[in-house]
Amino acid sequence: MKAILTSSLGGSIKAGGKRIPIPLMDDNGQLDKIKAFWRENSKILLISGTPDDYGRNDGMINCLKESFRMSGLFFRFFELCDPRTEELAERLGEMDVILLGGGHVPTQNAFMEHIRLKERLRKYEGLIIGWSAGSMNCAEIVYAGPESEGEAIDPNYQRWISGLGLTRVNVLPHFQSLKGDILDGLRLIEDITYADSIGHEIIALNDGSYIVIDGDIETLYGEAYSIKDGCRKQICKNGESVILENR
Repeated sequence: MKAILTSSLGGSIKAGGKRIPIPLMDDNGQLDKIKAFWRENSKILLISGTPDDYGRNDGMINCLKESFRMSGLFFRFFELCDPRTEELAERLGEMDVILLGGGHVPTQNAFMEHIRLKERLRKYEGLIIGWSAGSMNCAEIVYAGPESEGEAIDPNYQRWISGLGLTRVNVLPHFQSLKGDILDGLRLIEDITYADSIGHEIIALNDGSYIVIDGDIETLYGEAYSIKDGCRKQICKNGESVILENR
């Protein structure tokens, strides 16, 4: 099994209130890494990150199909797995590529558990590509940091949940756009994430940065930061890569 965990896959822009397909992001060679693992005329299954938002799901897969073609990633089967089509999870072993979409981390996590995705991936030998929430849910123990109004001050909100177990790394995506965000009156990074990092390491990725898992080797590409025990330090720069060890 090989996996590419991205902050953002790219592939679309908003114009006139509509989502328009464009080629996938290629910062730090991200698209080239995908192509290196790609099987011609792949069979692809997208696991939704917003299972009950059917309008968003349909728009996303239609956009991604065109974006993949524009990026030179050709396929013979590309379908969406959400509650309307959850039986497709039973065909996981037929797929060359599993896409784990972005969305709300706990919501996607619950859907993954419902379709028994972790169990079905144990013998999977294809390529897994995640972005945003999809990348976060790949961890053994997932950091599901608060992101929606009310979550940061809810004493019952679970910030650490069981994930797919593909890595021990906890990804925090879109770091470049989160640094000034406020949630429930708290600074998302300084007040929430730093506090949650006590006893944990969180790897903050900018869009255009990603992690490649190839067997037992995990390699980080592009600008990224380690947040641990309330402190932050840069561990990789754009145009560079580092092997993640002992995490």
